[in-house]
Amino acid sequence: MVEKAFVVRSAMGLHARPAGRLASIAGRFESEISLGRGEEWVSGSSVLSILCLAATQGTVLSVRAVGPDAEQAVMEIGTLIEMPDDV
Repeated sequence: MVEKAFVVRSAMGLHARPAGRLASIAGRFESEISLGRGEEWVSGSSVLSILCLAATQGTVLSVRAVGPDAEQAVMEIGTLIEMPDDV
C-alpha cells in the first residue's frame, strides 16, 4: 500500500472535468485506488464519488493505492490533483 497527501491547487477545485480525468487515470492501473478527505474515503475510479469529496482549492486529499503499480498510480494522480490550472 502506498498513501500520500496532495493539495488541490486549481482555483476551480476538483470539479467535473478533472474528476473525470482522475477516474480515467485510476482505471489504467491494476492497483485499487482510493481518495480521502479527512475520514471520508471514496473510489478513485468513480467520478461521482470524487465529486462528493467537494475538494476546493487548498483541500488536502490523500491518495491510497494497493497493488503492483501503487507507487506510480499515487504519483500520477497526485500530479493531477496538484495542477494549478485546468490544462
